[in-house]
Amino acid sequence: MIPYKIFAGSSHKDLAQSMAAGLNKDLSPITIKHFACGEIYVKFDESFRGQDVFLLQTCRTGHMNDDLMELFLMIDAARQSFARNIHVILPYFAYSRQDKIHEAREGISAKLFADLMVKAGAGHVVTLHLHSDQIQGFFDVPVDNLNPRRIFVDYFAAKKLKDAVVVSPDAGGAKMAKKFADELGVPMCILHKQRPEHNVSEVSHVIGDVAGKTPIIVDDMVDTAGSVVAAKAALIAAGANDEVYLCATHPIFSGPARERLSDANFTEIVCTDSLPVENPPTNFKALSMAPLLAGVVKNVVEQKSVSQLYL
Repeated sequence: MIPYKIFAGSSHKDLAQSMAAGLNKDLSPITIKHFACGEIYVKFDESFRGQDVFLLQTCRTGHMNDDLMELFLMIDAARQSFARNIHVILPYFAYSRQDKIHEAREGISAKLFADLMVKAGAGHVVTLHLHSDQIQGFFDVPVDNLNPRRIFVDYFAAKKLKDAVVVSPDAGGAKMAKKFADELGVPMCILHKQRPEHNVSEVSHVIGDVAGKTPIIVDDMVDTAGSVVAAKAALIAAGANDEVYLCATHPIFSGPARERLSDANFTEIVCTDSLPVENPPTNFKALSMAPLLAGVVKNVVEQKSVSQLYL
């Protein structure tokens, strides 16, 4: 087995500690602080020369820019300290939604930050449910894009919901919703959504039969929650049961999201702990990704397949 150490940035210590505990290891010490001018200082407090290093850092709502800069500095410090391989564990990859040019004179931020990560010295990236699969191609190093679908399916299967239907809130999520529905053994439907501007969505059609059924809205992330709240209203108007579940990988919950979600009164809001959630909305449930991430680290250092853990 390859000798290795695990370090955590300041963004999600709880997840990092749980992951390390699953490997019967302690987090290695690291010093991270801010100078008065706002610059970030990073220093590893023990040697790992010739060993593999795993760096866990996510992107928190309201702190994403600082979290990314801190990650770049961690990677560079590990490279300067003669790490054998640098594995970045980035559960939520901020800026990933900007993965192509929608309008003239836009940038492609997902590609930019992939380049910055690799330039800093990352040799392998582990992330969770990228906004679009092609983002893996933006990196010039191997990427493990973990899919938590199996964990969600097991969770909802245990509930044995009556007349459940999986709902994709837009056409872009139809493929993911279809796989989710097939594994759960229930039908699916798709909502036709339009975005007149950023963080604003309108549902115009419900494609599929939801009358008398219990919807499970499946999405990759919830940001301001406008889309999923509008989706619930459209489903109820189409005859669905009042018992509506929301399932999403990344609980970004920015701006008015918590208030909107609480007011919408979902039966349950089920997400992963890809980023920490302070003051969660009503009926919020976080499923831990620590066992999955620990399994990935274990298989990497033992040079075994990673995809078998989640496919």
